[in-house]
Amino acid sequence: MSGLPAARRSVLKGAALAGVAGVGLTACSTESKGGTSATPTAPVDLGAADAVPVGGAVLYREQKLVVSCPAKGEYKAFSATCTHAGCVLEKVVKTEGDCACHGSRFDVTTGKVIQGPATKPLPEVPVKVTGGKLIAGPDA
Repeated sequence: MSGLPAARRSVLKGAALAGVAGVGLTACSTESKGGTSATPTAPVDLGAADAVPVGGAVLYREQKLVVSCPAKGEYKAFSATCTHAGCVLEKVVKTEGDCACHGSRFDVTTGKVIQGPATKPLPEVPVKVTGGKLIAGPDA
């Protein structure tokens, strides 16, 4: 590029930098479509129902689910896949789920966003207790 006039070099450099910046911004600028479904497509056995404390919640990171127990014998489940960029929630503290990728936080008892950049709530997943075990997903 050294043979080009200074003004042309500046335009080309600016275009190259804008292209690189645009790629970086695109990576986390839209709500997740993810490559896989954010909710189970088949029933998932999460283990003992009594592992979820009354008034608390448990993150089943491997299964990409979070389950809360608002009252004894009552359970609510949500996808643990962040609706911003598709990362799985990192941890649950009391009833708040944290996504380490971009800082989104969710109320895991309602699925609602507490802090962005996520704007959409976590999708609810059907859950039931069968034989003392939590079963989440379709037909639950």
